[in-house]
Amino acid sequence: MMGAVVKPTIGIIGTGAIGGFYGVMLARAGFDVHFLLRSEFSAVTERGLQVNSAQHGELTLNPVQAYSSAADMPPCDWLLVGAKTTSNADLAPAIIQAAAPNAKVLVLQNGLDVEDSLRECLPDSLHVLGGLCYICVHREGPGVITHQALGAVNIGYHSGPVTSEQSRSAISEEGADLFRAAGIDSQPMPNLHQARWQKLVWNIPYNGLSVLLGAGTTSLMADTDSRELIKALMAEVVQGAIACGHQVPQGYAEHLFMMTEKMPDYWPSMYHDFLHKRPLELGAIYARPLAAAKAAGCEMPRIEALCQSLRFIDRRNR
Repeated sequence: MMGAVVKPTIGIIGTGAIGGFYGVMLARAGFDVHFLLRSEFSAVTERGLQVNSAQHGELTLNPVQAYSSAADMPPCDWLLVGAKTTSNADLAPAIIQAAAPNAKVLVLQNGLDVEDSLRECLPDSLHVLGGLCYICVHREGPGVITHQALGAVNIGYHSGPVTSEQSRSAISEEGADLFRAAGIDSQPMPNLHQARWQKLVWNIPYNGLSVLLGAGTTSLMADTDSRELIKALMAEVVQGAIACGHQVPQGYAEHLFMMTEKMPDYWPSMYHDFLHKRPLELGAIYARPLAAAKAAGCEMPRIEALCQSLRFIDRRNR
């Protein structure tokens, strides 16, 4: 048949809220999607994956191509890493086992430089990309995901066997096309590092304050003091980004603040980690940006105080 497009094989490494949601959407769009699961393997093989989405309705994927070991997965052209940054060191062997030659590894995680630790453990032949997920989604239970709002994924090339700007951007575009085919808004990003700093403008205040104050976005946005604190934290992130040589569009923090006012009540992922006594992602979301800003001569005292409070909470919680 002339002009038939061969759809890539997609592997999901870490089928939590993020990996589960995007994996289900891609599978429903006709892609060949394979899910690596640990604790939820038996629940998902029995009942499938369920996404309760305010936007797309009730979605069920059953049967699921589920695996408890990466060694059993077919060679995947794209690997979407949805696991927490706290487990990155352990993920590399699974990624290597599931990767087709020259596979593209898309890291769908929050924080700064999250690709670096994975890159060190992966062969040079694999492409590493970063994906920024603008989405309100959380795990309700084994194989059950609640999707409240948004969903866009922006993709940037991090490192790998291609060096020309044109080739890097073509691979980012190819990744964005996968998501678009599944009805998800997706844009390639020329500067991944800058985009990660911009995303921290939201993640640093809301993730940490949800844990520190035990509040979702609606409560945080309804109180004068927490609103002022959010604005002040956002302003520090912007200063840090600029000190590190990145551009932040004029009015960007205000835009995110206004967007959050319109969102349904959302409890960020760090709150869910705290609730389930999982390690908090403090390295990627707080320690690295603080260190990078400090190295550029910029102090972020409010963020530092928030990080110290969260470290105490994290140690006591576990």
